[in-house]
Amino acid sequence: MKTFTLGGIHPPDEKRTAGSAIAPLPLPGQVAIPLSQHIGMPATPLVAKGDRVKAGQLIGGAAGFISANVHSSVSGVVLDVKAVVDASGYARPAVVIRVEGDEWDESVKQRESPDHYLSAFSREEMLASIQAAGVVGMGGATFPARVKLSPPAGSRPEILIVNGAECEPFLTADHRLMIERSRELLIGTRFLMKALGVEQAIIGIENNKPDAIAIMREAVTKHTLGIEVCPLKVKYPQGGEKQLIQATTGRRVPPGALPIAAGVVVHNVGTVYAAYEAITIHKPLVERVVTVTGKSLERPGNYLCRVGAPVSHLIEAAGGLPGDTGKVVSGGPMMGKALASTDVVVTKGTSGVLVIPAAEALRNPSRDCIRCAKCVRVCPMGLEPYLLMTLGEHRQTGEMERGRVMDCIECGSCSFTCPAQRPLLDVIRLGKSRVGQAIKSRK
Repeated sequence: MKTFTLGGIHPPDEKRTAGSAIAPLPLPGQVAIPLSQHIGMPATPLVAKGDRVKAGQLIGGAAGFISANVHSSVSGVVLDVKAVVDASGYARPAVVIRVEGDEWDESVKQRESPDHYLSAFSREEMLASIQAAGVVGMGGATFPARVKLSPPAGSRPEILIVNGAECEPFLTADHRLMIERSRELLIGTRFLMKALGVEQAIIGIENNKPDAIAIMREAVTKHTLGIEVCPLKVKYPQGGEKQLIQATTGRRVPPGALPIAAGVVVHNVGTVYAAYEAITIHKPLVERVVTVTGKSLERPGNYLCRVGAPVSHLIEAAGGLPGDTGKVVSGGPMMGKALASTDVVVTKGTSGVLVIPAAEALRNPSRDCIRCAKCVRVCPMGLEPYLLMTLGEHRQTGEMERGRVMDCIECGSCSFTCPAQRPLLDVIRLGKSRVGQAIKSRK
């Protein structure tokens, strides 16, 4: 079974919602749509208080090459354009809309057979549709898809990898997409292959999803050539870009380089599906599948919800906040971030909402490092987490940079395996942020 070779761990799967079909979530009474749901510059607001908007209408224009359009996910009246606290805990500009009905913008409409567009559309037209729809990476990184599909001069993509690993415990949104939208994902994969000018695509899926592997293989057999479904060993973080590239192709991305340096472009299955909808029906990225789960939730499941809906709305659909709740996390237990409030809203990059019981949410007391080197052995990037944490505690940003902290993918494997219960990821993540700011100031 294929996998990456350096580091990795085996946390419990906890895929409790793997058998839960995608269920549309009722519209909330109000949404707050952040203008920064992507890596890069925030979108520029194009609406003002009192404006009436429709679902799918452009309300924020991309503010540069590395930026993305933002659209209204609902129809209604703009109540305000103001700063709203997001999952990071910082207040960022957002468009607040009172929901009134569900009227869609006229530009969002069904077009001809998707298969027709593979030959009818040029690469430039496909890229324009993806850019106009505000499609970003939906595996968590939220990098504008149009940029990723436009490799820099001098680089040549050879392989498209579709990331269906979904290695994070508890999360099953991508799993359900592959089961319920296999045909659309195959057509979307063909679209992106044409956009990149490649003839080979690999869909990587961890082996704990045998039903998804079987369904995607059947779809590949029926619909297209040049696409391979690659089962992967269950090993975290199999879904990391560099780890997935090595597992599926045997190629290695050089330290500090992007996947295109290995001739590869990686897109999450959610991104592929969003690109499919952008090209075939001009539908902007205004809704996504979110796994709402937890050991004490009454109705955990996979919900199709609109961007801007409050997390509390999702939790209510799943039966309400359990009495033993100790923490609510945006994302999964390994890479997710604890929320200060359930008023935080769903964004394009929200893959899951995890409700953790109080008994499991409390941290054990942190003890001194015993130099066991377990964190070094499990680091999939070959770093020295114990050293980076120490440097971070003493704000030694220069030494952290020389220690390749910017290569850290923040997978949390080091914290998971540490017998001294040291908050390695937290301190390294903060230090990485400081190093990033220092690098930016130099430029």
